[in-house]
Amino acid sequence: MGRERFPKQSLGALYGKIKTSKVLMVGAGGIGCELLKNLVLTGFGEIHIVDLDTIDLSNLNRQFLFRYEHIKKSKALIAKEAASKFNPHVKLEAHHANIKDPQFNVGWFQGFTLVFNALDNLEARRHVNKMCLAANIPLVESGTTGFNGQVQVIKKGATECYDCNTKEVPKSFPVCTIRSTPSQPIHCIVWAKSYLFTEVFGTSEDDSPEFDHTEDSANANEIEKLRQESQALKSIRESMGSDKFSRRIFEKVFKDDIERLQSMEDMWKTRKPPAALDYDSVSTEAKAVDPTVSQRDQTAWSLQENFVVFSDSLERLTARKKQAQAAAIKGGTPADLTFDKDDEDTLDFVAASANLRSIIFGIETRSKFDIKQMAGNIIPAIATTNAMTAALCVLQSFKVLRGDLAKARMVFLERSTARVINSEALRPPNPNCDVCGVVQARLQVDPSRTTLNDLVEKVLRKQLGYGDEFSVNNEVGTLYDPELDDNLSKKFGDLGIKADSFLTIIDDDDEPRVNLSLSITEKSSEDPNPILLPEILEIPRKPKTAKPANTNGATNGPAEITNGVGAKRKRTADEDLDQNQASKRGKASDESSKANKIDDSLVIDDSESGAIVLD
Repeated sequence: MGRERFPKQSLGALYGKIKTSKVLMVGAGGIGCELLKNLVLTGFGEIHIVDLDTIDLSNLNRQFLFRYEHIKKSKALIAKEAASKFNPHVKLEAHHANIKDPQFNVGWFQGFTLVFNALDNLEARRHVNKMCLAANIPLVESGTTGFNGQVQVIKKGATECYDCNTKEVPKSFPVCTIRSTPSQPIHCIVWAKSYLFTEVFGTSEDDSPEFDHTEDSANANEIEKLRQESQALKSIRESMGSDKFSRRIFEKVFKDDIERLQSMEDMWKTRKPPAALDYDSVSTEAKAVDPTVSQRDQTAWSLQENFVVFSDSLERLTARKKQAQAAAIKGGTPADLTFDKDDEDTLDFVAASANLRSIIFGIETRSKFDIKQMAGNIIPAIATTNAMTAALCVLQSFKVLRGDLAKARMVFLERSTARVINSEALRPPNPNCDVCGVVQARLQVDPSRTTLNDLVEKVLRKQLGYGDEFSVNNEVGTLYDPELDDNLSKKFGDLGIKADSFLTIIDDDDEPRVNLSLSITEKSSEDPNPILLPEILEIPRKPKTAKPANTNGATNGPAEITNGVGAKRKRTADEDLDQNQASKRGKASDESSKANKIDDSLVIDDSESGAIVLD
C-alpha cells in the first residue's frame, strides 16, 4: 500500500485504469529506458517490451538501465531485469525480436490498451503506426534528435497519423560525385554503403535513394561507363566463395576503376588525381595485422589495417550470403543482405571500403565509430532530451486513458532561450493520407484454396460493388489491374499472401473511393467458403480536389498547404531572434507568455505553433 499511496493521491480514479492497463513499449534504447522507468514507477499493470538490438558500449552514456557487463546482451531482456527492481508489482514481458516479425500481428496488437513508440528509425515507426491503426489501438509516438524532441498522440479516426505529413527525404548525392570525383569522407561512405555493398550483397545501385540521378543527362557518357562498371562487378559476384573472390573485388574497385578515372585527364586538371592500390603489395605489407583490429573503433585505421578488415568482413559476408541464398531456395526468404549500422559485419565492410577509397583520393580517413554515425545518419543523443520526452509520453497517455483526447497535445522540445517546450492541438486525419485516410477491414481466407479471382469477383465486385477500374496491391507491388490479370487463377499461398499481410485496393474510377486496406487472417480449411469479408463496409468517395483560383500570379488565399496540413510547422530563424529579443526586453506579449494548465500538468502553449517535425 505504501508504494501506491502517492500515485493514488496524484492520479485519483485514473490510477485504477493505470493498474489494470496492458501497454506495449517498442524500443528499449535512449527514450525506451527512461520511458520504461516512468511506466513502472507510475504503476502500469502489465508492460511488454520489444527490441531487436543488443547493448553496445556507446549506449552506456545515456541508457541508464544498462551496465558494462551487459554489452552484447539483449536490450529488451536486460531492461526488463533492471526495471523490475523498481516496482515488483508490475508484470513485465520482454521480447528480443523485430516488431515486424509475423508473431506481432494485428490480433496481438489488439490485446493492448495503449502502445508507446520509442524507436530510432523511420521504417519501424511507420510499421507500428500502421499496425495500431489496423488494430484501432491508441499510439503515443515519440522521437528525439539532439536537443529536439517530439511527442504525438495518434488515434484512428480522431487524429492525424505518423504518415499524414511528409517526412524529410534522406540526403542524396549526384552519381558522378560519388562514383568519380569524391571530395569528402561522406562521399566515400555513401559509395561503400549504397554502391559497393549493394552491388556485391544486395540490389542494384539504381534502387538506392542516396543517389541523385537528376544530373545524369548532362553526363551521359560518364554514366554509361559507370553502368558498365556495375555490370562488370555483377559478373565478379558470380565467383563469390572462390579463393580469388576477394582479390577480384579489390582489383576491380580499387585498381581497375581508378586507373580508368586516371585516364580521363580533363577531370584532373584542377584537382589531384587518385592513386590506384596494388593488391599484392598491400596484402604483403598487411600480413602482420590481426583481423581483431576491427574492434578498435575509436581511431582511424592504417592502409594495411583497412585492407585486413576489408578482406575479413568480405569473407564473413560471403558466408552469410551463401546461407541466405540457400534459405531463399527452401523457403522463399529474400537472399539480399542489407546494411545495418548495428551489424558488425556490414559496418566493418563499409568502414574499410570507404577508408580505402578515401586513401585513393587523398581524403581524410575516419574511425569506424565516426563512419557508423555518418552511414547510419546518427545525431548524438542527449540523455536530458530523452528523459523529458519520456515524461511527456506518460503525461499524454493519462489523457488517452481518461478518454479525454481533446486535451491531448502534440508537444515539441527545442533548444531555445525563450521557450523549451512548445505544444499544439492534435490535428484531424489528413483525408489524402495513404495510411490512415483509408477504410480498413479484415479478410478471412484459406490461402491454400482462395484465388485472387475469388477476391476480385466475389468480394470486390459482387459484395462491395467495385467497377472495372481498380487494382490490388501488396508490399511487393501490383497483383491485379485491368491490364494485369495473369495472377487471377493463382492461389493466395502461391502469391505469398498469408496471415497478417496486407492488401491495398486502389479505385481508379472517375469518382474513386478511398483506398481499402485488407488485413489477412487465415480461416479453417473445413469451411466450404474459402474467403469471407465479415464486415459490412461503407467505402466513401475521395474528396474532390478544389481547383485553384486564378490569382493572376498573386497569392491572396490561405498559406501554402503541404500534404493536407496548412499550419506552419517550424519557426524561422528570424522569428526565433525576434522572440528572444522580446523576451530579454521583458516586452513579450501576454499571449506568448501565457501557460495553460492541462490535466494537472503544465504545458506551455504556443499560438504560433513553433512545432518541429522530427523523424
